[in-house]
Parts: sequence; structure tokens; C-alpha cells
Amino acid sequence: MEAIIEQSRVFYFDWELDLLHWFQSIHNTALDWLVPKITMLGNAGWFWIAVTLLLLLLPFNRKMGFQAAISLILTVILCNIILKPSIMRCRPCWLEPEVQLLVKVPHDYSFPSGHSNASFAVATAIFTRNKKLGIPALILAAAIAISRLYVFVHWPTDVLVGTLTGICGGIISYFIVNFIYKKLKRS
Repeated sequence: MEAIIEQSRVFYFDWELDLLHWFQSIHNTALDWLVPKITMLGNAGWFWIAVTLLLLLLPFNRKMGFQAAISLILTVILCNIILKPSIMRCRPCWLEPEVQLLVKVPHDYSFPSGHSNASFAVATAIFTRNKKLGIPALILAAAIAISRLYVFVHWPTDVLVGTLTGICGGIISYFIVNFIYKKLKRS
């Protein structure tokens, strides 16, 4: 862990640290109980992987599930395999270890937020196929993204870029799935 912290790059805007400190100022018993549970839904993308598998298993949602799977694969490759190890951004909790965390200290780099990325990739994929299911999915994705600021493990720009890459992945996967289904119908 120390090697990762030593190799990480420290860069942030002043407003980002101010916003994180504001989130620290609103801590209370109810939020300190609720927010870690929300953030846990994004751990290793388990919740969104489960949603994707469920969609793939249900015949009437298979196209949506296929799209969710493609969006997850695309955005995890971009976020966790390409960007995080290339940019090597320090997490705010590494910079200010005196802040008491409500979650375990993450051992990977900060930029972009994988929780935000995976959440918005699948939520956007769902939204493009079904607005009725997509709106609650997007609300949950936003709650997970914001939770990463509350628990002091991401900079706001990590969350913003994670959100944007997830949305882009969800949209790109929409066109990929439409293309594949169109090709399959022709043959």
C-alpha cells in the first residue's frame, strides 16, 4: 500500500478539497449509517453485474442485458485497466489520513471513479432501452457516485469523469448492440 501511495500523483483543484471538507461537515448518525451502504453497492461493480446478469437471464430484457454487459466491459477496461494505472492519482484519504473513514481505505488509484463509471454505464444502458427502469437506475447511480465524496475516497473530478465515461459507455453500447442485432436479423 505504501508503494502505491508513494508512486501516486497529487493533483486537485482547491474547490475539490473544499467540497470534500463540506461533505465532512454534514456527517451525522443517519448519513454515516446510510451512505456506506449505498457506496457498497458499487464495490467491484457487484450490484451492477448482478443487475446485468438478471437482465441477461430474462428473455424480454436480454437486449438490455447484452447492452449493459458491453457497457460494463468497455468502461471497466477504459477506467480500471487504462486510466487508473496511467494517471496514478492520489486519493484524498491518502492525502489526509487523519479524516476518519466510514469504509476501508482503497488500495487502487483514484482517477476516475470506478463506482461512478460502472454505475452510470449500466444505468445509462438501461435508460436507453427502458425509461421507466432507467430513471431509478440513474438515481441510484448518482447516489453511489455522490457517496464516494461523502466517504472521502474520491475527488469530485474523479466522480465527474467516472460518470461521463459510464454514460458514454452506455450510449456507445446502445449503438453496438443495435448494429449486432441488425446484422443478426439479416443473416
